[in-house]
Amino acid sequence: MRRIIDNDHLVLVIRLVVGITMIYASLYKVIDPGSFARSIWYYHMVPGSLINLMAIVLPWVELICGVFMIIGVYYRGAVFLINLMMVMFILALSSAIARGINIDCGCFKAAEASSESAWQALYFDLVMFPFTLWLFFSRSCRWMVAKR
Repeated sequence: MRRIIDNDHLVLVIRLVVGITMIYASLYKVIDPGSFARSIWYYHMVPGSLINLMAIVLPWVELICGVFMIIGVYYRGAVFLINLMMVMFILALSSAIARGINIDCGCFKAAEASSESAWQALYFDLVMFPFTLWLFFSRSCRWMVAKR
């Protein structure tokens, strides 16, 4: 099992997929933090005083973690933060669905510009999460700028 988890080629493919996904997810939010703030507000989970701060900081964390994941700099920290974000996204989407809040997730495009439902985003995150965990437990450090 350890040979599969540490397979350099599989880890590289997963790093690229997860990293590119994080970068892509952050782009619209970085460009238009106001719309992303509205998306956060629709979840009714964050105190109003923190929404703008979260709308500004979270996309940059996604972007930086995605880049670090791909190039292999501060890799363990990036993987850890991506796993925390995945858990946070899954909990937020699950909570919205359980409370019957009919929203677009704001994951890849902010606010009303998104055509993705909360269910689709939850399924996507649930599929992606095992791969981010894979990266967390893998010891592979091939094709990284900074070796562990």
